[in-house]
Amino acid sequence: MEKIMKKFAALVAAASVMSTAAFAGGPVAVEVEPTPVAVVAPASSGSLGAGAVVAGLAGLALVAALVANDSGDH
Repeated sequence: MEKIMKKFAALVAAASVMSTAAFAGGPVAVEVEPTPVAVVAPASSGSLGAGAVVAGLAGLALVAALVANDSGDH
């Protein structure tokens, strides 16, 4: 019986040594950083917006109308 107890004690000692090495340090927490999202501005037609082009054309039409309106006072 003494032989069995020595084997059992050796088995328990080996198991305790193995288990402490296996679980040493605990779990490793890994933080996942979110991927940055690129914000893309809508494409514009050149450096001037559509409103500036329309305003410029309206101004040119006004100047052309004033030049063409000749009162005949000469």
